[in-house]
Amino acid sequence: MYARSLFQAAQGRGKLEVVHQELGDFAAAIGSVPELRNLLENPELEPRAKAAVLEEILGGADELIHNFVLLVAEKGRAAEIEEIYRELDVLVAAEQRRLNVELTTAYELSDEEADSIVKKIEAASGRSVEATRAVDPKLIGGIVLQVGTMRVDASVRGRLDRLRQELRHGGDHRSPVDPLHAPDRDNGSEPSAGPSSGLPASGSSS
Repeated sequence: MYARSLFQAAQGRGKLEVVHQELGDFAAAIGSVPELRNLLENPELEPRAKAAVLEEILGGADELIHNFVLLVAEKGRAAEIEEIYRELDVLVAAEQRRLNVELTTAYELSDEEADSIVKKIEAASGRSVEATRAVDPKLIGGIVLQVGTMRVDASVRGRLDRLRQELRHGGDHRSPVDPLHAPDRDNGSEPSAGPSSGLPASGSSS
């Protein structure tokens, strides 16, 4: 709700890029300054006290960001500013037809390798791509793409996990048994036709 309200206000005033940048900078500051995070997350500190501290920090901010952050603080939602920024970033990305992609590989990609992957994603999606990189040696090889809530796992570990699942489930499948051709429990032979079997004898008429 807060993110969309800010998005619409910034869009209406032609300040979307400025607001997006400044709220992003402020969210980054919260993440990198433990004292600021602790202050905003402190449940014993009154919302107005938090707003007073933020007032000093936001001295040079755009008026829209200044008023928005103070409002959020006074509503007791100051600890949610980072989440609000993430929601705003999704809205801005959709508006700009931009994809935020996280590339996770087993080893550090060179700039050339990363650029090549980004260009392929842009060509396939028809949108500009802003990529971040991460390294996870457990992937063994390949790549994992995270685009919003969508995850594309093309890693070696992912393929091995899928193969393991297929083998596990495949061992549980058994061929259906035809009751007319089930082996005899005593000698493993098929049931013989005749009165005792309940089946008509060969050549008998009904």
